[in-house]
Amino acid sequence: MEMQGMVDKVTTSVKAVAFTFDDGPNPVYTPQLLSIFREWNGKATFFMIGEQIERNPETARSVHEEGHEIGNHTYTHPNLTELKKDDILEEIDKTEQLIAGITGAKPAVLRPPYLASDERLGRLAASRGYRLIGAVNPGVQDWDMPGVQHILDKTREHLGPGSILLFHDGYGDRSQTIEAVSVLVPVLVKQGYRLVTVSELLALEGVRA
Repeated sequence: MEMQGMVDKVTTSVKAVAFTFDDGPNPVYTPQLLSIFREWNGKATFFMIGEQIERNPETARSVHEEGHEIGNHTYTHPNLTELKKDDILEEIDKTEQLIAGITGAKPAVLRPPYLASDERLGRLAASRGYRLIGAVNPGVQDWDMPGVQHILDKTREHLGPGSILLFHDGYGDRSQTIEAVSVLVPVLVKQGYRLVTVSELLALEGVRA
């Protein structure tokens, strides 16, 4: 099985970007994000942790019902490059089963915790039919509460057609993320961007506007 790299950006001239949110679902912050995307008719991808799906199944279900994509973010959020092969597959498979129970389908995209990847993980992900998804703005570090302006500035630096944007809706206080996204989304929509899921963005690879 050929190894695949992590996708940070899709090569396209179509004005489309993918907002992604890690570490949920969260009963406080995930619904706030759903409200923002509902208002602006956009879609996002939520990379969910299996343990959090078990704690908040209704929140996870609402993400799917509103037409967003659910991606695999492992079961317990370990650094996959430090695990044995069987443990990696267990982390992926347990969450895959939980997501399939909600959506009726296997997830297509996997984001490794901490964006930690290597050749072995690339091969394992490919063997399970996953694309490994990174982001263009890892320096945003919104999980560390760096301030709304920092989140906006670090995202705008890397924004363009085909960008995959990384934020967090789970663990801790995510109020700065919510505020930053509430600013970014209407600005991008008014600039003519489509807000699409990661899988929709991947399908635009090589497409010219």
